[in-house]
Amino acid sequence: MSVGTPKSLPTSGQKSINDISHPLSYEEGVLTPSPELPNTSSIGEKDLSLPNGTPVDTSSPASSSSLLNRLQLDDDLDGETRDLFVTVDDPKKHVSTMETYITYRVNTKTTRAEFDLPEYSVRRRYQDFDWLRNKLEETQPTHLIPPLPEKFVVKGVVDRFSEEFVETRRKALDKFLKRIADHPVLSFNDHFNVFLSAKDLSSYKKQGLALLSKMGESVKYVTGGYKLRCRPVEFAAMGDYLDTFVLKLGTIDRIAQRIIKEQAEYLVELREYGPIYLSWANAEDEELQKPLEGVAGCVSSCSTALEELTEDMSEDFLPVLREYVLYIESMKNVLKKRDQVQAEYEVKLEAAALKREERQAVPTDVEKCQDRVECFNADLKADWDRWQNNKRQDFRQLLIGMADKNIQYYEKLRQAKIAVMHECAQVTSFRERHSPPSLSNSCHARISVILRLH
Repeated sequence: MSVGTPKSLPTSGQKSINDISHPLSYEEGVLTPSPELPNTSSIGEKDLSLPNGTPVDTSSPASSSSLLNRLQLDDDLDGETRDLFVTVDDPKKHVSTMETYITYRVNTKTTRAEFDLPEYSVRRRYQDFDWLRNKLEETQPTHLIPPLPEKFVVKGVVDRFSEEFVETRRKALDKFLKRIADHPVLSFNDHFNVFLSAKDLSSYKKQGLALLSKMGESVKYVTGGYKLRCRPVEFAAMGDYLDTFVLKLGTIDRIAQRIIKEQAEYLVELREYGPIYLSWANAEDEELQKPLEGVAGCVSSCSTALEELTEDMSEDFLPVLREYVLYIESMKNVLKKRDQVQAEYEVKLEAAALKREERQAVPTDVEKCQDRVECFNADLKADWDRWQNNKRQDFRQLLIGMADKNIQYYEKLRQAKIAVMHECAQVTSFRERHSPPSLSNSCHARISVILRLH
């Protein structure tokens, strides 16, 4: 087994995550408009949009059954009540004259009225998943979109067509879709429906390409030259928590990669170490041959156990760390968008105050902008709470699993050592019964040296 070494992440500072309180434990910092302006909430209006021109979907699901399903999901954060099941499996390699790529089978089972059939099975490649995520970011900008595994790998470190890499990516893509399917809003997105049900996405991908360039220009307009007065305390605490959390994950990731590298080097030595005892055993008499063969078997067992432990760390532990590093980047992007909406609101609020002094009519877009801020705040806080819940469950399962794997690893080492010591004890007993004391002591000393060497 060859273990690749992933790219190292930044090292950590000395501040503990425990020193930062949960952001939602702070009092809410509410944006309050000027008392001279009307304060009318209109979150449900259909023309709500972000400063970059992207519409905010705040409407309810299309059907009454979908509304019931959403309420069921909202009431059951653990996902026990579910009406949409998605899995990713069966990766296949496609080779053509132009390119080589991997596709994955996406299976869907649902009872939702928005789907024409109860079951679907389609094949998707990585760029299709990337298209879905981009569409979710465009149409649901107030929500946290789960991250995708990185598209590119460092050349020479990981073969992107190897079975290990493809399986790791399949697991990540499966988790990506499951997180969307479990979300009470994202799972009802039309693009998600298309992704799960359409045989061919080509026609859908051609739509709306011009929107991206418009978004870039409008974002520059919003962020250019205006400094946010004050981010509300709860969202400032979110940003501080994410900064500290990513440093801690970076430290754990860096140390874990170093451990895996050292284990891989040790594994190479063990594989060369065992056969030496077998060749030595062939040159000795029967009494010493058995313990030497026992040591060779012990080394082989230790090698197998170490290989399994290293695989578990590479395939299960490191991907979760990397997923949450990417999750943090996504959360920071949503926080930045929220700040942009607040900045736009503050600009319009100041402009409206001036017009009020000049006895001009206050524009109604101030009220709409305030609604967008409130909508963004509510969605972000709900997604933050959901993310924290998922994080606790994921890391609890991950850490308990890794502890169990290490216990199993050392138990296998103990059993291997007991087996070889039993062999040596039998030989020593035989020598003591049939050999002079000096010869018996010499044999016992040689066996002790063998065990200490291992």
